[in-house]
Amino acid sequence: MTDLTAPPPAPTATDAAPAWIAAHPRIQRVPNRELTLFIQRHFLDAEECAGLIARIDAKRRPSTIADANGDGYFRTSETCDLDHADPFVAAINARLDAFAGIAAPYGEPIQGQRYDVGQEFKAHTDYFDPKGSDYAKYCSVAGNRTWTLMVYLNEPMAGGATRFTKIGKTVQPETGKLLAWNNRNASGEPNPASLHHGMKVRSGVKHVITKWYRERPWG
Repeated sequence: MTDLTAPPPAPTATDAAPAWIAAHPRIQRVPNRELTLFIQRHFLDAEECAGLIARIDAKRRPSTIADANGDGYFRTSETCDLDHADPFVAAINARLDAFAGIAAPYGEPIQGQRYDVGQEFKAHTDYFDPKGSDYAKYCSVAGNRTWTLMVYLNEPMAGGATRFTKIGKTVQPETGKLLAWNNRNASGEPNPASLHHGMKVRSGVKHVITKWYRERPWG
């Protein structure tokens, strides 16, 4: 007989298990068959978010994209590669790993993003297109991206939502709110349903952090 009170089995070292994430307190799974997407409010508190925002603002630079598509306005945000030698950043990184249930070596360093008024990241996927010109450059060592964890650090006065265009789901920014989604489908292939748009900020500024996991150890 199955023990319904037992915790779900821990995921493997290389990948998150939806049952593992679903077992976390206060977790919401978006009801959709095409994309595995979770939301947890208050993953980070206001003080932690403020500390990350200060670090992002101190070292931000223009964002880039892997495969140039001829659209100079495709990604107009600013980016910061956070310093994992900083104990504050390292502690948050460890919490993200524990949430995902993925061993630390499979995670990329946390990246911060800042969106000012009018800035956006048009509809894109986090995985690298196996047919893309830069696929070998970005995936030959660690493989493709598997899971994405993203945390909103503040709430702009207007705009800045994340819209998963293929499934018709829009998530509004909220300080400390975490999103987690699987960039692959059930067969392990890149999932086009993970297409998402970091929509334009209409008023104020938006900050987020993003952590991606890979098929093989990073670096």
